[in-house]
Amino acid sequence: MHKTATKEAVTSLHDLSATDLIAGYKAKQFSPSEVLEDVITHVAAWEPHIKALYLYDPDGARKVAKASTDRWQNGEPLGALDGVPVTIKDNIATKDQPVPLGAASVPLVPAPKDAPPAARLRESGALIFSKTTMPDYGMLSSGLSSFHPLTRNPWDLSRNPGGSSAGAGAAGAAGYGPLHLGTDIGGSVRLPSCWCGLVGLKPSLGRIPIDPSYVGRVAGPMTRTVDDAALMMGVLSKPDRRDGMSLPPSDIHWKALEKSPRKLRIGLMLDIGAGQAPEQPVRETAVRAAKAFESAGAVITEVDSILTRQMLDGLDNFWRARMWDDLSKLSPAERGKVLPYIHQWGEKGATLSGVDVIRGFNVTMAIRAAAAKLFCDLDYVISPVSPVVKFNAELASPINDPGKPFEHIGYTVAWNMSENPAVAINGGYDSAGFPIGVQIIGRRFDDHGVLAMAKTFESLRGAQRPWPTPPKK
Repeated sequence: MHKTATKEAVTSLHDLSATDLIAGYKAKQFSPSEVLEDVITHVAAWEPHIKALYLYDPDGARKVAKASTDRWQNGEPLGALDGVPVTIKDNIATKDQPVPLGAASVPLVPAPKDAPPAARLRESGALIFSKTTMPDYGMLSSGLSSFHPLTRNPWDLSRNPGGSSAGAGAAGAAGYGPLHLGTDIGGSVRLPSCWCGLVGLKPSLGRIPIDPSYVGRVAGPMTRTVDDAALMMGVLSKPDRRDGMSLPPSDIHWKALEKSPRKLRIGLMLDIGAGQAPEQPVRETAVRAAKAFESAGAVITEVDSILTRQMLDGLDNFWRARMWDDLSKLSPAERGKVLPYIHQWGEKGATLSGVDVIRGFNVTMAIRAAAAKLFCDLDYVISPVSPVVKFNAELASPINDPGKPFEHIGYTVAWNMSENPAVAINGGYDSAGFPIGVQIIGRRFDDHGVLAMAKTFESLRGAQRPWPTPPKK
């Protein structure tokens, strides 16, 4: 245990925020090596229960931590995250390590180089000690995988952490250090952040260079505090020419997150228009968040959804066809290794016509147009993240039906297709103490504003409940 200069309570090193760790390193209160050893001890207590990690390498991390410790002792940190423990999702390539995409059907071939987000973290001196689990091909909001062991939620081991950034969500909630990197193409950062009590930012498309890039696909920080998410963004948003969809470099002051909600026009979107309706605790949490902003001077208006049943079904058809394109290239034996839910969902793609698929893809343009129109009259939108509070760990999705796979992602997937930044942040808890997230969405490219609104909400919301602790042996 260690008492920090910025906290009155005694806080374990593994529980400190990244901003507190950097302050502690500067003041020589503790070293990266000491922090890593505390994280390693904590991982040993939690990991048998939650199975969040892949390619966990404590000995390799010790060498990196020693080099960071030496740099801090000499007053020469490498970058903004020097010595801060970080995990990286399985599907973000790291040099000389395989990228299984959570699927037993994918050959384990070492990656030739770091993908852009991993490269930026490493260049900043971040202490990358493990990768994290994900479901097959990232196409589930679950900790279920044909390659990785089942990942569970630290808040309740019988419950799902969500996905596809499943291990990142579980690791963040369990306290495997402060910074975790996920990816999001339909909610894969925000949904596990919602179900694990974290801050999870889906940036504007292209704000964080990524490789491979694809429509709606982003990388994003998953942290316990908004300040830590902003700290990560200052590193992750640096340019990389490998991403042909990346935004021009922008001099955003990520640390300056003061923003008054006075007179801001905020829409409250409770009915997403397609898929599962929000459960009562979810609805109440979103309403409570809107009222908190209203009490701080914002103008709140309830707004209609931009999503329709046709849009959600169109996305389903398009993604099934894309999944079948991948599966059809595998041998029958390899396809047999894929999670049955994913195979059953994807094989319908073989029966879709070209017109079906292009109609499905074209709904992305319709969603984008609807979002642009919505934000003509609004500064931000508040909504639920997930319509359900929680679901069982063993399930592939809340309703667990490959015929209806997207019923729970309406609140999140729309903003991937429209390219708007959106952040999930804990808004409260159910009667059993399980976290319930709130989503704040902004105009395209207003990533800083979205984080600033989340920072404001942190103070309006009040103190969080204590984080989960490892089960007693």
